[in-house]
Amino acid sequence: MENAQIGWIAAIIIGGLAGWLAEMFMKSNMGVLMNVILGIVGAIVANFLLSLFGVALGGWLGYLIAGFIGACILIALARMLRRTA
Repeated sequence: MENAQIGWIAAIIIGGLAGWLAEMFMKSNMGVLMNVILGIVGAIVANFLLSLFGVALGGWLGYLIAGFIGACILIALARMLRRTA
């Protein structure tokens, strides 16, 4: 994330788009604010996981891809936790 050189406003916009794409892909209904949060936190999670494999995504497109992957992971984890609780 540090290498991406994306400002906060761009991170919110791209994070919202990534969260929305993940919401559509995973067929969940989270809302706009949750989409932004999922996209931003998802990008952090995905960048961390991808860095373990030596993959580095940078720039706007990389942030969008990482946000989408991470948001899908977070949605799947939330569903698993809801089923076990």
